[in-house]
This record gives sequence, C-alpha cells and structure tokens, in this order.
Amino acid sequence: MIPLPRPLIALLAVAVAAGAVLNGVTSMADAVHPTRVAIALALFAVAFVLTLVDRGAAMSPLVSGINAGVSFAMALLCASSMAGTGKDGDEHWYVAAAGCLLVLTMLRRRTTHAWIGTALVLAQTLVWAGPAAAVRFGAVPMLLWVAAAYFGVRSLSHAMRDIQQFARSEREAVEWQAAQDAHHFERQVRLTQTSRVALPMLRHIAEVDGDLDEDARAECRVLEQTIRDEIRGRRLLNEALRDQVIAHRRRGAFVQVLDDGGLDDIDPLLMEPILDQVAEAISRLTSDRIVIRTAPKTSGKSVTVVAITIDEVAAALGLEDEGEEVDLWLELPRPEPASV
Repeated sequence: MIPLPRPLIALLAVAVAAGAVLNGVTSMADAVHPTRVAIALALFAVAFVLTLVDRGAAMSPLVSGINAGVSFAMALLCASSMAGTGKDGDEHWYVAAAGCLLVLTMLRRRTTHAWIGTALVLAQTLVWAGPAAAVRFGAVPMLLWVAAAYFGVRSLSHAMRDIQQFARSEREAVEWQAAQDAHHFERQVRLTQTSRVALPMLRHIAEVDGDLDEDARAECRVLEQTIRDEIRGRRLLNEALRDQVIAHRRRGAFVQVLDDGGLDDIDPLLMEPILDQVAEAISRLTSDRIVIRTAPKTSGKSVTVVAITIDEVAAALGLEDEGEEVDLWLELPRPEPASV
C-alpha cells in the first residue's frame, strides 16, 4: 500500500477544520439556537481529534463510524439553528466541517462510512432546503470532494498493485537468473572434473579403436564410479580424498561417497581440513568396503566413515553378519563458523 503523505494531509485538514470552526463560532451570534451550534462544534472537535490521533494504516471502524454520525448530527443541529433560510455563509460551516471529516475517512480507506456520512448530510440538506440550496450550502461540492478522495485512493491502490506485481516479477526474474547461473557454474565444474578424470582413458580408447584389455576395462569401471562420485558426493570430495577413493577402487574395494545435503550450510573452506582428515584416515585401510557420507545436521557431526572387512569364507557360507569386521568407525564434528 502506497503511504499517503500524512503530514501534508494533516496540515491541510487542520487548516480546513480551523476555518470551519472559526465560521461556526462567528455564526453563533446570529443563530436561533446557539447552544446547538456549540454542541455541533464540540462534536466536530472531538471527532477531528480522534481522527488525527488514530494512527493505523486504515482508520479504526469506530472512529470512521463516529465521523459519519457526527457529520449527520452537525447537519441536524446547525440547520435547525439557522436564522431564516440561512443565507449567511458562516452558517454553512458545518458542511465544510463534515466534508473535512468524511474526506479524511475516505482517504483512510473507510469508504462505506464515508459514503454513508456524505449521503446523510446531502439527504438532510435536500429535504430541509431543496436541490438549489444543496449547491449553495456546499453539500454538492462536499460530495465532489469525497468522490475525488475515493477515486484518488482507488488509483493509488491500483498503482500499488501494479508496482507489487512488477516487484514480484523482477524478484522472480532475479531468482531465476541466479538459479541459472548456479546451474551453469555447477555444470562447468562437473564437466571440468569429468574431463580431467576421463579424458586420458577416452584418448586411450580412441588409440586402440575400442579394443581394451582387462586392465583397461577395470580402469574404465573405476573411472565410471569416480564420475558418479561427482554427482553423488558433491561437497564430500577434494583432491586428496578423490585420490584415495580411486586408489581403493583400483585395489578392488567397494567405496561409496554419499552427500545427503548435510553440509550445504558449511563454508567450503571449513570443509577442507575435514576432507583432508578423512583422506588421511582411509589411506591406511585395506578394508573391503568403505562408506563415506554426510551426517544429519541435527547430529552435530559433519562426516561419518565406516570401513568393513568381509571374511570371504563366512560370506560364501551366507554368514555375512558374522564375517564382517569393522576396521574404522569415524565421526567428525561439524566445524564451528568463523567468528566475524
């Protein structure tokens, strides 16, 4: 919602209200019932102060209802106190005062109460003095003021909706561009890493025209698993750990590197010492199975490493649980973020 310039509106409202009150005080000298005029002035003063004190984005329903009721009450009190037909301009002060309250009510987005108050004042003037007097007393101009305030508020609301829509569209475009840039960067990193790992073997395959011996085929399987690590391992890999994983696979071990997303909020610089520690820990292993994976964020750990040696005789007999020996169970703590 576009904020209206309240200081300017308040200043204009105070100026209009002061002029109306001055005319009301002046008209009391010729009024048939000056007490009624005094009551109308008091009601207007209370309603005007309540309107200025109300600081919400939209006017309180209670205050807007009071404004509509006070506007009609002023019309009844002052019209019955006019001398004769009320040709003295000062006697019409209540119309300007009611217009001030109702325009403020409209600007503060209480359209129903503003229209009700305007209709009541206009109807009272028409019934009491006729259509011609409604123009002369200012009831019709008051209606035009309220209508102008209504259309002004509507225009501002529509403009604000358009601005918010444009802002949402721009934000979505920026987010989409950021996502595309991230995907592009990630793709370039993966392609570079894959090229570094696979290019020598691809050249060898081209040189021998695809006629690979058993050692080359085994190396291809190792490289294929290494390329998969770049997708499944993501942030669980650095150069030292890659070299150790490849070395274990080349000797025939089963190695899994799984990044389940537990490291996404950790600075990569803080992860380097942890990955180096994992590489150092598995470098001395001769295990048959090695599993390296991220730990859940809530566990307080960063990486879990499990290495198992399988008794081939027990495995052949179907006793894998009894024939498994845990060589390494390593849980590394999550790094503390660097203090600013």
